[in-house]
Amino acid sequence: MKTSKKQNETSGGTMSRRDFMGAAAATAAFTVVPRHVLGGRGQTAPSDKLNIASVGAGGQAGSDINSVSSQNIVALCDVDWHKARGMFKRFPKAAKYKDFRRMLDKEDKNIDAVIVATPDHIHAPASMAAIKRGKHVYCEKPLTHSVYEARTVAKAAREAGVATQMGNQGQAGESRRLISEYIWAGAIGHVREVHVWTDRPLNGLSKVYWPQGVGRPDDEPPIPETLDWDLWLGPAPERPYHPAYLPFKWRGWWDFGTGALGDIGCHAIDPIWRALKLKAPLSVEAACTLVNKETYPVASRVTYQFGERGDMPPVKLHWYDGGMRPPRPDELGDGQHFGDNGVLFVGDKGKMLGHMVIPEARRKEFGKPPKVLERSPGHHQEWIDACKGGKPAGSNFDHAGPLAEAVLLGNVALRADIKEKLTRTRLYWDSKNLKITNVPEANKYLHSEYREGWTL
Repeated sequence: MKTSKKQNETSGGTMSRRDFMGAAAATAAFTVVPRHVLGGRGQTAPSDKLNIASVGAGGQAGSDINSVSSQNIVALCDVDWHKARGMFKRFPKAAKYKDFRRMLDKEDKNIDAVIVATPDHIHAPASMAAIKRGKHVYCEKPLTHSVYEARTVAKAAREAGVATQMGNQGQAGESRRLISEYIWAGAIGHVREVHVWTDRPLNGLSKVYWPQGVGRPDDEPPIPETLDWDLWLGPAPERPYHPAYLPFKWRGWWDFGTGALGDIGCHAIDPIWRALKLKAPLSVEAACTLVNKETYPVASRVTYQFGERGDMPPVKLHWYDGGMRPPRPDELGDGQHFGDNGVLFVGDKGKMLGHMVIPEARRKEFGKPPKVLERSPGHHQEWIDACKGGKPAGSNFDHAGPLAEAVLLGNVALRADIKEKLTRTRLYWDSKNLKITNVPEANKYLHSEYREGWTL
């Protein structure tokens, strides 16, 4: 791997963002000199370390950077250097940029791998720009902002042969493995229905994580001096700056985020996807509170129908957000906490709340399932190992792409323009051809038009 060299501070320009089309890059392979050659016992030789750049340096990006800080952090990019100041201070030798395209161009020969931890609408363009250059990519969830982007990014990464990981960190945990092991061992029989819920965008029904169900603000306050608003917008339609959009509040806006389903779905649906060996859904339908063309609804319910998978029967998956949840199961004893966030599997022989079999009598009767899944060294470590020639990470884009497609397809069913039609029908999904077959006007929401000067 390339060894880090001293960097000079470099300010990014104000070019427009993103690239696409991932091909080329079987050149992502590199040689690692064994530790016993260059490093002492128990030490990591310089050649064993990845050179990592990050698109995003504040917020969640900071957590991701810290999680891979055993490697060389050689470049940091953020459109707001005030928000990024903590990471800039921690890694003073890392080159600093505002435009990720400029960073990738300037630091190309010095970068092995790239973290993408930005608002959702930047995920695909930044990931694709890195993939095109043969860089390994860690991208926060949801993998992309649209269904089309998810399909395209996963395909490009596969063709480029780069190591990838989506940031749904819980997939590396013990409880996720127990869920699969219980279900595969037949603890609750065949599963035909699953319920998954979150309180977001609310927090315990008393606090708002981020606003939804609101309109665009009318006033135009000045842009903060440290923020490059044009770069923050990237491919999204141009609009005046307003603090209603950032930081973090962008999640509730159609143009920038993916709402509660996009935020939590790739976390909460992931163990269901794995345990039930789900593929693309056959259909999706939704109901929600008032929805507009600016922000996601305050609360929604989305239902996916999946077909048979081998010896597993068809299954319905019900998603709830905004504090909505399924009825409390009778098998859950009085006084037991149902929770503001959770997953409930409904089987022929019982139910499972998270990885807890209910009722208690069935749990005691069944006992512990056989341990058949390998345990994880840690979510970020999986990616580091994969970048160094190890096995694919647990949420690599071949897994994360189809998962993100399904999650984001649910958001299509929440669009204001087609809501009335969805009171009479559901959306039928042709995954192979990436289209909705019975409501053609819904297909325009599988991807969004990029602002002039921006492409995938």
